Amino acid sequence: MTRALVFPGQGSQFVGMGKSLADAEPAAKLVFEEVNDALSQDLSKIMWEGPEEDLRLTENTQPALMAVSMAVIRTLEAGGVKIEELASHVAGHSLGEYSALAATGAFNLADTARLLKLRGQAMQRAVPVGEGAMAAILGLSMEDVAATCAEAAEGEIVVAANDNADGQVVVSGHKGAVERAIEIAKSKGAKRGMLLPVSAPFHCPLMKPAADEMKAALADVTINRPVLPVIANVLAAPVSEPEGIANLLVEQVTGAVRWRESVASMTSLGIHQMVEVGAGKVLSGLVRRIDRSLETANLQEPADIEAFAASL
Repeated sequence: MTRALVFPGQGSQFVGMGKSLADAEPAAKLVFEEVNDALSQDLSKIMWEGPEEDLRLTENTQPALMAVSMAVIRTLEAGGVKIEELASHVAGHSLGEYSALAATGAFNLADTARLLKLRGQAMQRAVPVGEGAMAAILGLSMEDVAATCAEAAEGEIVVAANDNADGQVVVSGHKGAVERAIEIAKSKGAKRGMLLPVSAPFHCPLMKPAADEMKAALADVTINRPVLPVIANVLAAPVSEPEGIANLLVEQVTGAVRWRESVASMTSLGIHQMVEVGAGKVLSGLVRRIDRSLETANLQEPADIEAFAASL
């Protein structure tokens, strides 16, 4: 079976994630220790004990989710399973693209943790709290949402930021423009439009200062050729060249996450199963909405990993 490994993004976090894995698997425990060391912070304490509002801070959420994904990967590797024998491609949703790159050896673990901490801080700094917003629009096509944004802008910025699945698009931009987009979307027949509990308007042009920070940070980091092609968010197509990877990660800060197209792209490459590596089951749910013929699996607990390894 041809499979892809997919790595979750923000919104999949929960207090306690990764704890059972760290307790059961020495290889997983080492990942969390290495991430703590790289960040000079006890991130795993926040992950396992909370409080939830600390875990939800973007600068903590991003490296924390990556750490859980990498703990799963290292546990598989410790059991003799190599990632390049497991899958033909990898992909990640927003910050999950960094997890995918770490899993395929494009980045080392410490660099990935530091890049994601900076990415979270830079995104938070880019727009003062309260000025930006994001909202989920349910029940309209990507084209209808794009038209809605154009109508709602009125000189401000609002764009389709995440094309997650058919009828599930997230918009991002100035708060007033996002609120107008919700009302216009409802008038166009959207089932729902709701503001999301996020601290900044990700994946829109307001994130340009954060993109500039990431460009400088990525220029200082060694990027290796990944052992598997990575489906890039902004292209919805595979990439393997280190220089291309860096440019696309910069573009990704202000660009849309083309998840629906990424899944379609992987299906066209002959992939039949998508295995979600890390916390939660958000991507598996989206994958099933996009294409019912695809099989999904989730790897986050020791038992999941054991069962999956046994099935190979």
